[in-house]
Amino acid sequence: MSRRAFPFLFAVFAAHFAAAADWSDVEGRIQYAWYTEDVRALRGVLASLGDGDGSDALQGYYRGFGEYRVALLSLVRDKEAAGSAAEACIEHLGAANEARKDFADALALQAACQALLASLKVWKAPLLAPRSQSRFDRALKLAPRNPRVLLLEALADSDRERAFARVQQAVAAFEAERQAVAPTPAWGAPEAYAQFARNQLDRGDVVAARGALERALLLAPDFAAAKRLMAAITTG
Repeated sequence: MSRRAFPFLFAVFAAHFAAAADWSDVEGRIQYAWYTEDVRALRGVLASLGDGDGSDALQGYYRGFGEYRVALLSLVRDKEAAGSAAEACIEHLGAANEARKDFADALALQAACQALLASLKVWKAPLLAPRSQSRFDRALKLAPRNPRVLLLEALADSDRERAFARVQQAVAAFEAERQAVAPTPAWGAPEAYAQFARNQLDRGDVVAARGALERALLLAPDFAAAKRLMAAITTG
């Protein structure tokens, strides 16, 4: 290899790592807004991402991820806004999956948004539910140990025992993922522990629930929903 090739290769690798760092920052801003339940901040992050041309799978992914978070935060106060955000999530994740056919994270997130929209617009459920399950199945086939895939399927599953088993698998998978280089995307461990805590409370195991919440808050100290659940436990 000629010496002249080294500056070019260095520039390519530098651009790659810079892009990875940028998406990590975007994910961090989305997650902080989610943890602090700041819909305005979430919409600000989404606005900063621009429209793109559909060729960048991660841009489509994070636009969809932001809309997913908006939808979840809007569920209680504004179901119409939640439905609109879920529809936008599906659209952006569709672009991400077109750009990258084997993107298990994007398939699972699109499936989660389809399941969410089906719960909000029940007349669409006969069409959306099978599509959602098909994407979950494909994502699990592509990445059976991906913790975000496992977590998203658990959150969308109406079967409590099956969902609990998936959450347990997700928690274990997040712990395994922590031993390796952080992937992109990397979110989800605090949410998995919080969901595991909810499951344990449903089973009457307050000690296990509290331990899981302590872990969630260690990873995400600003996680408002986990704080509320911890407060409910500690105050009896």
